[in-house]
Amino acid sequence: MTQFSDLKLDPKVLKAIDEAGYTTPTPIQAQAIPHALEGRDVLGIAQTGTGKTASFTLPLITRLGRGRARARMPRSLVLAPTRELAAQVAENFDTYAKYTRLTKALLIGGVAFGEQDKLIDRGVDVLIATPGRLLDHFERGKLLLTGVEVMVVDEADRMLDMGFIPDIERIFGLTPFTRQTFFYSATMAPEIERITNTFLSNPARIEIARQATASETIAQELIELPATRRDGAAKLKREALRAIIKAEGDKIENAVIFCNRKVDVDILSKSLQKYKFDAAPIHGDLDQSVRTRPLEKFREGELRLLIASDVAARGLDVPSVSHVINYDLPSHPEDYVHRIGRTGRAGRSGKAISLMVPADQKYLDQIEALLQKPLPRGTAPDIATPTETPEAESERPRSRTRDRDRKPRAKPAPEAQAQIPAPVPAPVQAPVQAPVQATATPAAKPKAEAPQPEKAQLHQFEDAKAARGPRGAPTQGRNRPERGDNRNDQRGAVVGMGDHVPDFLMRQFRSA
Repeated sequence: MTQFSDLKLDPKVLKAIDEAGYTTPTPIQAQAIPHALEGRDVLGIAQTGTGKTASFTLPLITRLGRGRARARMPRSLVLAPTRELAAQVAENFDTYAKYTRLTKALLIGGVAFGEQDKLIDRGVDVLIATPGRLLDHFERGKLLLTGVEVMVVDEADRMLDMGFIPDIERIFGLTPFTRQTFFYSATMAPEIERITNTFLSNPARIEIARQATASETIAQELIELPATRRDGAAKLKREALRAIIKAEGDKIENAVIFCNRKVDVDILSKSLQKYKFDAAPIHGDLDQSVRTRPLEKFREGELRLLIASDVAARGLDVPSVSHVINYDLPSHPEDYVHRIGRTGRAGRSGKAISLMVPADQKYLDQIEALLQKPLPRGTAPDIATPTETPEAESERPRSRTRDRDRKPRAKPAPEAQAQIPAPVPAPVQAPVQAPVQATATPAAKPKAEAPQPEKAQLHQFEDAKAARGPRGAPTQGRNRPERGDNRNDQRGAVVGMGDHVPDFLMRQFRSA
């Protein structure tokens, strides 16, 4: 079996490795380190948790042991997609280079430029950075990349997902073409093939496991939740999560719970804290100091549940994570592999539990197609489905606006009858029913007495208005009953009331 002492590493590096408690390299380390020490480009493909970081950190320290850095011109460059992953690489460098005189600088967002500028001005051997912050320093004239001897792109597929490929291509153009390049990733998307063909020269391709496979030490389990209303799915999942945590009990030493959205991270964290669970959030919108605090507590064992977005799926190096819970199934199947890879690291056993509602079926199909096997189904926790009952519907408080709208509708008939004038005595009622026009014939009385529909009255009013002509013009057509002398009364009734004229306003009353 290959030992670290057989890999021709610097004796100072071997001493640091021995103090760290490692004697046998992982497969990716055993195959990548010899090619890296020979100066070849390396394309490494291995599942997360297999030691990819040490596979390029150890030969990098050995190669940079001879030489000296100049101001603003780093000798090597390590690019990472997230702050957490960059910080993890920096910690590995501190562990394995503590007996050397090599220096490093960490360029990440959320930290003041001044302190980073001071480190660069002194000259650093290893520059560890995220693409955005690196280009910020370069555009400010504080950094030159013409002295880079070794360039490392870690988690290259995550760079694709986060849209860093244009920045990566620009950074490659700023470095010498004689550099040595390492590409490391857990998955290898077709887009990365184009990048490797462009910027790598005859690389040694090292593929330890089939692309996007999970470690055999991780026990996977899928919990299918029943169908519910869309607005009740989040509540159902929170109740299921609490039931799972209680059911696992002391088996959960610590757990990382992944959500797809940052807002869900905050909501879930507050919900668990409300039910007295030891939980804290971490996602990309938090300041660096706020993100570092719960992560350090989680590593030291002071925090049991870490609620995270995918920003922590890459770069969270906590060897003793016992559980990973997917509160949401990831939309990208490769992220599932990275998430569950936070547990079962360094040969330890771990458990990954995923929650799924019927709307997540398409994500499950993609994950199972990538893994080429179905996820083992688990037993759903015993919780009530949050559906509304008729009693709950009746107890729901109604708004005042709805009550006001319904009050007039409660008794429409009495209110309508109250607006109709009461019947008058016979001596008064007779003249009302009589036609106004003196020339009208008795046969026309029923037509004048019968109330006409609203549309017919509207058409009568429009015809009368067109026939009147300009105000003050002589009246015409007095022999037509529907255009009688009461047109002025009609005109007066219409003012301010729109086109609709109530039926009772069209009548004319006079005393006996």
